[in-house]
Amino acid sequence: MTARTGQHTPRAGPRAAAGASPRAPRGAPKLVRVTPSTLFTAGNTPDAPRSDLPELLTALAADLAALGYTVDGVAGLLGDAAHAALGRDQLIPALIATEDAAHGERTTAALAAVVRLWLLAEPQPAATLDAALPGIRTEGLLRLELVEPAAGGLIQAKVDLRPYGWDPNVADDGTASGGADLWVASDLAAHQRPGVLRHDHVLGIGQASTTLVQVTARRHVARALDLGTGCGIQTFHLLHHAEHVTATDISERALAFTRFNLVLNAAALHLDPAQPESRVSLRLGSLLEPVAGEEFDLVVSNPPFVITPRGAGESAAEQFTYRDGGLPGDDIVANLVRDLPSVLTPGGTAQLLGNWEIPAGAAWAERPQSWAGPDADVWFIQREQVSPEQYAETWLQDASEARDRRLYQESYAAYLADFAARTVEAIGFGMIWLRRPAPGARPVITRFEEITYPIEQPVGPHLATAVERADWLAGHDLEPAHLLVAEDVTEERHQRPGAEHPGVILLRQGAGLRRTNLLSTELAGFVSACDGELSVGQIIGALDALLGGYEGYDAGAFRGGLLHEVGNLVRDGFLLPA
Repeated sequence: MTARTGQHTPRAGPRAAAGASPRAPRGAPKLVRVTPSTLFTAGNTPDAPRSDLPELLTALAADLAALGYTVDGVAGLLGDAAHAALGRDQLIPALIATEDAAHGERTTAALAAVVRLWLLAEPQPAATLDAALPGIRTEGLLRLELVEPAAGGLIQAKVDLRPYGWDPNVADDGTASGGADLWVASDLAAHQRPGVLRHDHVLGIGQASTTLVQVTARRHVARALDLGTGCGIQTFHLLHHAEHVTATDISERALAFTRFNLVLNAAALHLDPAQPESRVSLRLGSLLEPVAGEEFDLVVSNPPFVITPRGAGESAAEQFTYRDGGLPGDDIVANLVRDLPSVLTPGGTAQLLGNWEIPAGAAWAERPQSWAGPDADVWFIQREQVSPEQYAETWLQDASEARDRRLYQESYAAYLADFAARTVEAIGFGMIWLRRPAPGARPVITRFEEITYPIEQPVGPHLATAVERADWLAGHDLEPAHLLVAEDVTEERHQRPGAEHPGVILLRQGAGLRRTNLLSTELAGFVSACDGELSVGQIIGALDALLGGYEGYDAGAFRGGLLHEVGNLVRDGFLLPA
């Protein structure tokens, strides 16, 4: 379970390793380019929970709340070790813990039964479920298509229904919003069911989805777009700081799960359960087709960025829609980077996860740089880089294809052949931020950087303040400014024993992206003088008088070089305007 602090820090059950790298099994929702856009409305979708029985959904929510079926409630029931093991998709410790709990007092036994049903996929007697969920009872669960009869007169889960939530926070623009405790339905995951996943699998709460939650810079907006919503995770968060959210997906089953989750959690999401469309629009379609001609203040997307080899004559139905974009290589991410600015309002931003191919002999940023248009701000942060072999192993395991050895070998070979055909040496994963400049403004951010070490989560607020600093630098003359050293910054010096001066001087950030900056002697002297009293120009002038004057000294070059380095320290948050 993640920490209870920070802006939109998710409190999710197992399968949501928040703050980890975006490369994550069970991590990318559905979106492929095959169908025209249509408006999705309420109704029954085959093999998906029903959202057209609001009285039953109200009864279910009341039962789950009374039971204490929350992130904290489940963690308390299982204990730290079993809860952590479940986060690694290991069911046995939780099964052992809940077997003991099933023989405890009534409330504990009831919670154990529900945990065993939906998190551990362990069939339960109908009488046990009737006692645990007295408002909806087994009959109601069957009508909602959340469960189905199993052998021996037992009842088994048809879906995964798990607690999810986040704590109260203050958005990046100072807007306060409360926390939420929700329940999220999705398809049963690979560790909960036998065989290979169905190709229209609806993904639940995964590592990538919680990573995007924590990366997103939150601010109050009028209109937001969740592109490739899956079961709705990003939409739930957007509803707490957006007046209206449009959620799209290529999968009708995914949208059915999203609608179910919205109606089930209507109270916590501030929705009218009879008219959720007043704040949420669900659209069926591919990429930007469902929102053609519209503009949004904020777009978030965890697209199907997985690079999957295409077989001859392979249809969309043979692909895993939750992760496979249907286009060759990394074209899905490339197209989104190029096209997303067109659906942003002036000043609007987009944030997404993605991966990109790195051809042999090329720098990792070469391809992403070719996607960035000249009329948009762009910021790529590569968080991880893997070989084609590691990539194949990750995604074959993700869909449980390793359970069939012949299929695994054929698929593994296809991955390697596909990458070899494009001379791909590695695959990068990371975070992408885009912005459409305001009218008359030019882009001020073009950054492609690699940060593979642990960073503070949620990082969204720190990305937002980094953008504010870049805008400040673009609009201000640095020399008359007065600067302060940021509160989280420390200085570190290293020198050889007996040396008169340090050989290495480092500035380190303790928060946010936790950068380290190597300082020259003159830059270290500048930073030590940043107490807000003297201007940048005055400090540089004092250093010029102290360090210059020798033969061949170029005062202009000294001043210009130091001013540039100071600007970099402001940009990265080591120094802040007083």
